[in-house]
Amino acid sequence: MFYSRDKVEQLRQRYPEGTRICLDSMENDPRPIPSGTKGTVITVDDAGQLFMKWDNGCSLSLISGEDRFHVIQPEENLSEEMQETENPSEELEMHMSM
Repeated sequence: MFYSRDKVEQLRQRYPEGTRICLDSMENDPRPIPSGTKGTVITVDDAGQLFMKWDNGCSLSLISGEDRFHVIQPEENLSEEMQETENPSEELEMHMSM
């Protein structure tokens, strides 16, 4: 799927570098990224593909209109970061109490 220059520019404005994405589904790929995986947009190429750095280490691109995904809002990012930082302290408390 190729997009016009205008459509590619719209995608670049909508998904600038650093945008956090959550994948809903990737159905047309023989080895898809699992649904629910989160990642960060690296860039949008001239064909309109979103180059991604997935949190699971993969780098498969997203295709707008083919793959289903949504932007993780800043509040969701903050909540996600807080959960990650809360878990180590809980483990530390468990080890201290033993």
